[in-house]
Amino acid sequence: MKRLLQVLLLVLLTVGLIACGPPRKSVFPPSVSVQQLSVLPGGQWRLTIRIQNNSYAEMDFMSLEGQLQVTSLMPILLHARFERDIPALAGDVIHLDVLPTPAMAEALQAVADKGSAGSLAYRLSGSISARPEQEKQSRNFSFNGNDWLSPVPGIPHTYR
Repeated sequence: MKRLLQVLLLVLLTVGLIACGPPRKSVFPPSVSVQQLSVLPGGQWRLTIRIQNNSYAEMDFMSLEGQLQVTSLMPILLHARFERDIPALAGDVIHLDVLPTPAMAEALQAVADKGSAGSLAYRLSGSISARPEQEKQSRNFSFNGNDWLSPVPGIPHTYR
């Protein structure tokens, strides 16, 4: 009987230790924003998109599907495939070249004509695919944000 209790205690202790395992780190949706917009000579826009990992675990980011809307104009689609390993609570950038609509280009030019006093409202929305550190499958995280772009003093055709 004493031997049976010892074996049972050993089994329970082993199961308890296995159940504990490594602690899972909290995963929170990332935030996505336009860090910089540069107007290229051909009229294209080069967007520097900032991806902020808000999780307590590293995440492997793979793709972005979304849209950029300037003021209340027709939005343009954004699509990118990339590989970025972003550590916990850190950020990184990707670059996207997009062709704006003529109305978007005019709105940006109107802001440039005002100088440093002007700003342009934008809305960035969509989803980003990432695989959290302790998971085998990737997940899609939606993002949605509003912000403003203003000319960068001393750097022509650049907005932040």
